Amino acid sequence: MKKNIDLLHEPILPALTRLALPIMATSLVQMAYNMTDMAWIGRVGAGAVSAVGSAAMFTWFSQGVSSLARMGGQVKVAHSLGRGDREEAGKYAQGALQLGILFAVIFGILSVAFRKQLIGFFNMQDRQIVRDAEIYLTITCGLILFSFLNAIFTGILTASGDSRTPFVANVIGLVINMVLDPFLIFGFGPIPAMGAAGAAIATVGAQAVVTAVFLWFARRDTLVFSQVHILERTSRRYIRQIIKIGFPAGVQTMIYSGISMVLTRMVTDFGDTAIAVQKVGSQIESVAWMTADGFAAAINSFIGQNFGAGKTERVKGGYKKAAWIMAAWGLGSSALLIFGAEPVFRIFIHEPEVVADGIIYLQVLGLSQMFMCEEILTEGALAGLGKTMQASVISVIFTAARIPLALLLSATALGLSGIWWAITLTSVVKGFVFVGYFVTVMRKLPPERETCRQL
Repeated sequence: MKKNIDLLHEPILPALTRLALPIMATSLVQMAYNMTDMAWIGRVGAGAVSAVGSAAMFTWFSQGVSSLARMGGQVKVAHSLGRGDREEAGKYAQGALQLGILFAVIFGILSVAFRKQLIGFFNMQDRQIVRDAEIYLTITCGLILFSFLNAIFTGILTASGDSRTPFVANVIGLVINMVLDPFLIFGFGPIPAMGAAGAAIATVGAQAVVTAVFLWFARRDTLVFSQVHILERTSRRYIRQIIKIGFPAGVQTMIYSGISMVLTRMVTDFGDTAIAVQKVGSQIESVAWMTADGFAAAINSFIGQNFGAGKTERVKGGYKKAAWIMAAWGLGSSALLIFGAEPVFRIFIHEPEVVADGIIYLQVLGLSQMFMCEEILTEGALAGLGKTMQASVISVIFTAARIPLALLLSATALGLSGIWWAITLTSVVKGFVFVGYFVTVMRKLPPERETCRQL
């Protein structure tokens, strides 16, 4: 079976499915990374989960920084390939990788230098939890380069129609992470028990192996990476285009994670272990949103190439089919979270009071899964059209509304669950707004063969 899928000519549903399934599987593998860490750390105790959960907020924030390079590179590579210009696609890939390396070095240095202040933001009282969080932050963010490179490689390969290579690379990383976790967290023979630090080392080690696998594949690629010369200076024209497309998406992710940090700070008012509820609950919920994010990457590349080639009807048809698939996935995820809340949450934590709050978290967030899936899918579709700014504005406005709404609801009898209700309600609204906006955009798309002149 050929590795690169012809997104411009193959029937829409088979092409989209063949591209999306490995990406969704890759997202599930990445989710398994996090859940493996959480399952082992949960055996140490809720305090260790809180430490990892608070520090991991900054690795999430880093994804926004990497998106500045990844999203711009992915979209422009797709547009270039849609026009049949492989040399230009290679220049965009080269620029994205160079920007990613630069951003990773700067982010790593700042994270390590200001680790005490960053963890101090959450105002946790337990000194051991704070120390563990600082160590976890130092390791994962100090060595964030591998995570950045992996995200950019994945975006570029997906844009070229190759979603199998990222899947293979991430499966290899998952296996290594699963092997390292128990040895480094609990110790074995001469290896001392390292707790949260062990989980961080296992994660970074696995990410480094994934980067090595990507480099091995890139050396054999003839479509895009054969045009990449990482030590050569990339023209400012390409860098500007990458940043123009990637900046809104990157800032959106950083603001989104910043808002989540504020909400996490609010969660700590209900006790340090309340962070454990949020962290474990969000990892379980990631079954839905990470898979939706993977499908969004597929629709991004599909729409990007067809928009670049002026195939408007394929753009519309691809989005409609993807929207129905994501609706079904979202409903299935809701059923899992609502009806399987207790047994699923107990896989990670066993303290009765934490489990009780965790069940409420999953059931409340379960109500919004379909809307969240449609929101994520549509963001990817808009990015494929180059409309990252519009998607970011919508997302930031309604995500920011969570803070005042959470303050209001948590001050009522709902207490901690009021924060979860704020997240759910805004997700529902965002789902409706995003789909409505994209339908409007589709109606205004230019006819066939005129699209590429609009780039």
